[in-house]
Amino acid sequence: MDIHEYQAKELLSGYGVKIAEGALAYSPEDAVQRARDIGGHIWAVKAQIHSGARGKAGGIKICKTHEEVAEAAEYLLGKRLVTHQTGPAGKVCSRLYIEAGTEIAKELYFCFLVDRGSERIVMVGSSQGGMDIEELAETNPDAITKIYIEPAVGLQDYQARQMAFAMGLDAEIMSHAIKTIRGCYRALRELDVSMLEINPLVVTNHHELIALDAKMSFDDNALFRQPKIAELRDKTQEDPREMAAADRGLSYVGLDGDIGCMINGAGLAMATMDMIKLAGGEPANFLDVGGGASAERTEKAFRLVLADENVKAMLVNIFAGINRCDWIAEGVVHAVQKLDMKIPLIVRLSGTNVEEGRRIIAESGLPIITADTLAEAAEKAVQARNAAVTKGGC
Repeated sequence: MDIHEYQAKELLSGYGVKIAEGALAYSPEDAVQRARDIGGHIWAVKAQIHSGARGKAGGIKICKTHEEVAEAAEYLLGKRLVTHQTGPAGKVCSRLYIEAGTEIAKELYFCFLVDRGSERIVMVGSSQGGMDIEELAETNPDAITKIYIEPAVGLQDYQARQMAFAMGLDAEIMSHAIKTIRGCYRALRELDVSMLEINPLVVTNHHELIALDAKMSFDDNALFRQPKIAELRDKTQEDPREMAAADRGLSYVGLDGDIGCMINGAGLAMATMDMIKLAGGEPANFLDVGGGASAERTEKAFRLVLADENVKAMLVNIFAGINRCDWIAEGVVHAVQKLDMKIPLIVRLSGTNVEEGRRIIAESGLPIITADTLAEAAEKAVQARNAAVTKGGC
């Protein structure tokens, strides 16, 4: 789960991270009033969307008068911003963060994230902030410092000092840098954060260290113990299909293809999508219904897949271990009868009670295409999709 910049800054300020004065605005009039309240002679008007690289997309405006603040707010509110992180669909800006201008002497990059490969937390820093870390990694990888932290031990002071030196910070602000780094680490551990990025982390002309931007992502599976964080969720910034699935306890990721998938098990789902692509098709989604695919849960999964208007065919691929193929088959038949499906449905069952499951589907009288193997199922799904597209003249 992602949150907005202003929310991340509010959280980090509670852990001793210094931020510039700012306030939220929902209209041009709000924006001007917030600028008046903040005072000064320069302000940053920032679009609040769940994406980095907002500046490159025109989502951050530097203003020197109240009139410019109003014009910037008028331009940004309701605008769909497209970045390399949002994809071509972009994200709509519905709120702004008005922030006091900062005299910047130096821009740095700083990040904590959970590295599942090493099963540790990695601290990443660079003396070159204000740009995409991916771009920096390609053009100048030596400018990036990575320090791995053992979760059982935690961040050590010498590691914080090592990172501060690597970012080129002077001894004059070393104590402040260590306090900032330790505060960020505490936030990561206590709030179940999977990624915490400050870019840029700036040194001001007054030798202060300020988080000029902040991005935080949280582990969805830990939200049950972080109710205050869960309340920060902005569903308007997320794929509505994925939100509908999450609200129903299903694991769903929307994709750009047109072959819908309903599968039990993440590994099998990945293999199924690979086989669809190998057969010449494009999956429309990743949907893992889990091990307890009851008739009710199966119907919910069907509704989610069919809610995507781009879906031209649907593939159900179930390997029954904890589940039973006859239970799944009954759920599929019930869902098809209730939803009155208009697109081809391909079903492949394997595992416990597979013969009984196949019998239930065969005797249902429904136009369900069956397959014995994953490769056969993928090929039939692509063939059915192609036939549907040809028939529809799409």
